[in-house]
Amino acid sequence: QVQLVESGGGSVQAGGSLRLSCAASGYTYSMGWFRQAPGKEREGVAVISLAGSTSYADSVKGRFTISRDNAKNTVYLQMNSLKPEDTAMYYCAAALGWVGSRWTKGDDFAYWGQGTQVTVSS
Repeated sequence: QVQLVESGGGSVQAGGSLRLSCAASGYTYSMGWFRQAPGKEREGVAVISLAGSTSYADSVKGRFTISRDNAKNTVYLQMNSLKPEDTAMYYCAAALGWVGSRWTKGDDFAYWGQGTQVTVSS
């Protein structure tokens, strides 16, 4: 069983930046970030493999960067140029293998964090 603990959420004005962190209690191969705004479906934001391969949702490309420190079992999400539409609860997720091209659905992630709120005001 892998436990995930997110941190780094908060409130920021549009155009600002935030950095989310997610620490895993054990080995993971794929680690990703998802978000869910009130009344909306969960959305895949970014994913990274153990080897460092990444994939992003179109809505965040060029603004968000996912990275990981394998020695610390930690994944990060650097969010720049934040927009009000980025407001959501952000969740960290992990899998023991590569989740593949359908990662945005989230179905192949076995472990989930409790979430951290990100609020962007205009």
